[in-house]
Amino acid sequence: MASLSLTTERLLIRDWRVEDADAAFRIYGNPEVAMWLAPMMQRVTDPSAMRSVLEAWVESAPNLAPPTGRWAMVRRSDNVLIGGLALRLLPPYEEDIEIRWQVSQHEWGKGYATEGARALLGWAFTQDVDEIFAVARSSNARAVSTARKLGMEWVGETTKYYGLLLQVFRVRRADFNGPVPPRE
Repeated sequence: MASLSLTTERLLIRDWRVEDADAAFRIYGNPEVAMWLAPMMQRVTDPSAMRSVLEAWVESAPNLAPPTGRWAMVRRSDNVLIGGLALRLLPPYEEDIEIRWQVSQHEWGKGYATEGARALLGWAFTQDVDEIFAVARSSNARAVSTARKLGMEWVGETTKYYGLLLQVFRVRRADFNGPVPPRE
């Protein structure tokens, strides 16, 4: 996969770097953030473990078929890493693509997840993808709200993914209410 860099009004979405470990640990090591990641990803327990996770993400990035991947979300005004975004294949059949977002607890409620995810969706729809899903526990009001703000349609609930009862949201390219950059 080629390197990705997207710019929004307030954010830079870029490839992860191993040097992001301390800032990433403040996100993925925070129990309030990590509780929504399991079972796909467990809470990272220390900066050294976060460094190992980032090393694995950086090493695997070239082997991922577009549009799948993982990216850092950096606030442009001060160059602070505030979150992460991912596009990945949903288990168990690995046919459907899921968008995921994680934002530092200190940045919740500021619209960063919606802004970053909207830019990533726009890019993903240039990669011959017709639809993208988001899944969330019904108790994760922030994720459900973000999916709705992205214009994602609720399509039901299922235990198919991750063995949890999850709300499923979908957006199709034709219904996407954000900018889709020109194909490269």
